[in-house]
Amino acid sequence: MLKQRLQQKLLQKLSPQQIQMIKLLEIPTMQLEQRIKAEIEENPALEEGAIEESSLELEKQEDDVSTDPMDKDKEEFTLEDYVDEDEYPSYRLNAQNYSKDDKREDIPFSVGLSFQDYLESQLGLRSLDEKQHLLALYILGNIDDDGYLRRKLDNIVDDIAFTMNIKADESELVDILRIIQDFDPPGVGARSLQECLLLQIQSKDLENPAVALAHRILKDFFEEFTRKHYDKINTRLNIGDDQLKDALDEILKLNPKPGSSYSDPQNKVVGHITPDFVLENNEGDLELSLNSRNLPDLKVSKTYSEMLQAYQYNRGHNSKSQKEALSFVKQKLDSARWFIDAIRQRQNTLLVTMNAIINYQREYFLTGDETKLRPMILKDIADITGLDVSTISRVANSKYIQTNFGIFSLKFFFSEGMQTESGEEVSTREIKKILQNCLDAEDKRHPLTDDRLAEILKEKGYHIARRTIAKYREQLNIPVARMRKEL
Repeated sequence: MLKQRLQQKLLQKLSPQQIQMIKLLEIPTMQLEQRIKAEIEENPALEEGAIEESSLELEKQEDDVSTDPMDKDKEEFTLEDYVDEDEYPSYRLNAQNYSKDDKREDIPFSVGLSFQDYLESQLGLRSLDEKQHLLALYILGNIDDDGYLRRKLDNIVDDIAFTMNIKADESELVDILRIIQDFDPPGVGARSLQECLLLQIQSKDLENPAVALAHRILKDFFEEFTRKHYDKINTRLNIGDDQLKDALDEILKLNPKPGSSYSDPQNKVVGHITPDFVLENNEGDLELSLNSRNLPDLKVSKTYSEMLQAYQYNRGHNSKSQKEALSFVKQKLDSARWFIDAIRQRQNTLLVTMNAIINYQREYFLTGDETKLRPMILKDIADITGLDVSTISRVANSKYIQTNFGIFSLKFFFSEGMQTESGEEVSTREIKKILQNCLDAEDKRHPLTDDRLAEILKEKGYHIARRTIAKYREQLNIPVARMRKEL
């Protein structure tokens, strides 16, 4: 049975331009360059290159081209929007002057051998039959970039049976693995950290007392070594601190990641950070600019604008195919203008937000002293700029700023705050800096415990609980006092 009823719903809808703006706001400069190039490839009405003043002036018609005046009101862009395209986009009006010294050119090079190729080249020097060679290649393929064989041998036996139709048992793989573990660099093919260190220490001169003692510690007292229970090791081996220190020095020379020791400079992957903002300090005058060096100029295609004009003039005489062409051209032109507007809005939002951050943290940007950082959360910048907190979050995500004292992520400047005894509001980053300085200056034979660190900070006027000290210490990637102990 059919029924009619009224129902009210509150829905939030975003226009295509708003969605596009949100997506562009989240991405950093490097991805924006790729996004612009992809848009140019997809939209023929969007062109790249500097806009030149055209000698061709299109005549403006006094009469309305549209036969239906209501159609013009419904259109988001009218014909005049496409005809007058001799203006530069506002986001390109900033001066981008660079000297020849600022020009950066990449030097091409040929890629060298990878770590896997290096291991396989050593395999060719061993006398192996066809089956052993295939098994060795499969094991090498399971060795990661650190040089470890993380997969269990019994699982590799099953993999070889299913993928290569080769029947082998675990003992055969152990024999092949022993051959691989004799490869360079020492420690490659290990299945655990203990085995890796033992392989490396065995390649040294075991006649040396310190090396022999280090081998004994790694073989029989590895758990005590990792937990730094040096007193237990001294008691069980009946040795003194000097002998233990010499043995520990030999162990500390070993590489826990042998694969990292093989670094072909021509095959090395280097991660470069391209800053989104550039901040210059000219005698106390902070000047902020967007890094738009690699961003191409954008403009709406004149050809498509003139094509739209021609179709509009002959609207009453257009055939069905011409009307479809008119719809296609208008859609592409609308998309091009929306994209240019979204880029402009993105740049304006970034500048407004970054200027607010700079004004809020002005003392830090003038000096570079982390203790000058004020407590700042997303809502503080949102209140200053009048933007939503989610917009500020998108701006701070994956964005970097270049200053006179380094390149920093925008998230670096956001931190919580707490009050001192005098009631002054300080940033947690300032507390972490003080905590780091205390730990750097501690006596490594008797490292500071979390309770002692809490007492030191209390003496400086910071009332912080021991569990909070532990949280800050973990955020600084600093282990507990027992693990920092040295002889």
